[in-house]
Amino acid sequence: MLLASAARTVSAAPGLGRRAASAIAPKYSKAVFGAALAKSPQTLTKVHADLANFSNALKKDPEVANFVNNPTLSSQDRTKGLQAIFGKLEGTGPKKDAFSEVSKNLLAVLSENGRLGETESVIEGFNELFAEYKGELTVTVTSASPLARDVLTRLETTLKQSQTAQAAKVIKITNKVNPSILGGLIVDFGDKTIDLSVQSRVTKLNNVLTQSV
Repeated sequence: MLLASAARTVSAAPGLGRRAASAIAPKYSKAVFGAALAKSPQTLTKVHADLANFSNALKKDPEVANFVNNPTLSSQDRTKGLQAIFGKLEGTGPKKDAFSEVSKNLLAVLSENGRLGETESVIEGFNELFAEYKGELTVTVTSASPLARDVLTRLETTLKQSQTAQAAKVIKITNKVNPSILGGLIVDFGDKTIDLSVQSRVTKLNNVLTQSV
């Protein structure tokens, strides 16, 4: 099973820092995307809706966010907590919309491996794969402060000239604000990252100075 395979790959790497853990998330994203598509396009669409539902709860429900980001919970508590969240998000009665088994299996595997804290990154990765499947290219532009609309428009015009963008039917640009990059931009699209941030330059300078001492 694809998800189980991903679990075996990442469970053998305990004690990783946040940066390393984030590099693990794409393995789960690809596994759940492949598992859903292998069943049917309809299942893939359902999993996309499930994960959007879960992601929305993560952002708006403090109880769900606290549960997902609490690394001290026992395996039994995590299992019970997930079941409670599924019940809450699925609803009841005639309007009940049960989560796909693929979606439940993903979250169960993340729980078993103590990776629930990576859920949001996994969902983001899945959404990128889903958008690519739909012929969409999602471009994330990270800046130290919000970018003006005309700047984003110029970026979009430039990006449209790339081979990756030309193969897409639709381009969606999202501006994320992260003051820690100090200035400049970090552009993520497809499997590419263009780091033009001031923080990146400072880091490279520090590395050069350290090596020359």
